[in-house]
Amino acid sequence: GPGATNSWIAKYIFPGGHAPALSEVLPAIERAGLVVTDIEILRLHYAETLKAWRERFLARRDETIACYDERFCRMWEFYLAACEVGFRYGGLMVFQIQI
Repeated sequence: GPGATNSWIAKYIFPGGHAPALSEVLPAIERAGLVVTDIEILRLHYAETLKAWRERFLARRDETIACYDERFCRMWEFYLAACEVGFRYGGLMVFQIQI
């Protein structure tokens, strides 16, 4: 169901961002007169994507520090790792909707 964006993510990673729940998206699709023909849950696939992003980020961390700073790098490393865990073991979901 609908939930609130994590306050740390809202402040430091995606200010103003919101990932809607499936229960929020489907009514909007229906109101638009569109038809959903398939929904696929990609939760574990996205955990692997986040893992790959974190590995690539860490491999080029020095370049990122040169452009930003250590604090920025720590936050993004934490964000990517925490989200991977959330998708792999927690309740975070991502859907692909065919309309």
